[in-house]
Amino acid sequence: MADLLGSILSSMEKPPTVGDKESRRKAREQAARMKKMQEDEKRKKADFRKKIEKEVSDFIQDSTQPKRKYSTMGKIERSIIHDVAEVAGLASFSFGEDEESRYVMLFKKESAPTDDELEAYRKGEEWNPQVADQRRRLKEQAALEQATSLKTNKPEATPASNYRDKYSHLIGTSAAKDAAHTLEANSAYGCVPTANKRDKRSIEEAMNQIRAKKKQKLEDPLGATVPDAGSSQS
Repeated sequence: MADLLGSILSSMEKPPTVGDKESRRKAREQAARMKKMQEDEKRKKADFRKKIEKEVSDFIQDSTQPKRKYSTMGKIERSIIHDVAEVAGLASFSFGEDEESRYVMLFKKESAPTDDELEAYRKGEEWNPQVADQRRRLKEQAALEQATSLKTNKPEATPASNYRDKYSHLIGTSAAKDAAHTLEANSAYGCVPTANKRDKRSIEEAMNQIRAKKKQKLEDPLGATVPDAGSSQS
């Protein structure tokens, strides 16, 4: 009986000491503080979003403001502004070289910024349309002057050798246009010298030649040809 009672007592959890009670109390307090901080952070985000939604709504309804610039703020606040702007159909951009100087600008769709305007904001400069237009004109003028200079100073391309001299053994020393004048036009044969096309045989010689070819074709199964009688009278 005594052994059974001893085993039961030894298996029971020992009561916490004063140190254990204090550690548990601190853990509970820390968990409560963390929960309260999370709830406060959530509430602050919701309040900030409501504030931005109201400002964005007023901005959209104000026809005199094509853009709106916010002061520097943290990453979480900037992300909320970007999200509200996207829902509202606005263009939003963040500018600033480092995290501490980052800010957000909103633009209406009909007043979307140009590349030059965005570049000015990225450089930390104020956007001035007159100054930008003057810079654009100067750039265009400089580009035009450079193109004109390159065109004026461009050397004329000349071949290393005269193709007529190089290929005289193939094309001769006379150009094709000059050589064409030596031909005699003939309506029956085309633009070919008539001497090359005239048949110099007589009718009797031509008939004899035709008869000889027919006779040779009948006698010779291999189809040997008979010498052209007119070829000897060239």
